[in-house]
Amino acid sequence: MSPVKHPVTGTALSFVLADELRIVREELATSNERSGRTLVKDGPLSVTLIGLHPGGELRPHRAKGPITVQVLDGAIEVDAEGRTWALPTGSLFALNAGGITHSVRSPKGAAFLLTVIHADSA
Repeated sequence: MSPVKHPVTGTALSFVLADELRIVREELATSNERSGRTLVKDGPLSVTLIGLHPGGELRPHRAKGPITVQVLDGAIEVDAEGRTWALPTGSLFALNAGGITHSVRSPKGAAFLLTVIHADSA
């Protein structure tokens, strides 16, 4: 991931997601598996745009607070609690704050917004 070169905190932030997606796709062209771009990091809230190459994945991990995943392009599969959710473009997925172990993969490549509320920062 490249360093953040834009404000990620402030009283008002605005992004054109098409522009942010273009940057993530450019970064993906030179990365092995994934690229991420933090859009917002303010107190307990973080919003990150993540791109995955075909076959890319986020290995099993836990978040310290509730999360949402909004698929902007392509499709992903989320594994959590012994289930797999297939999420095409336009899908929204949420996990509660229970520290649920989950993983993400994209057989054909995808881009999604990950929103996390960090419970220990609230």
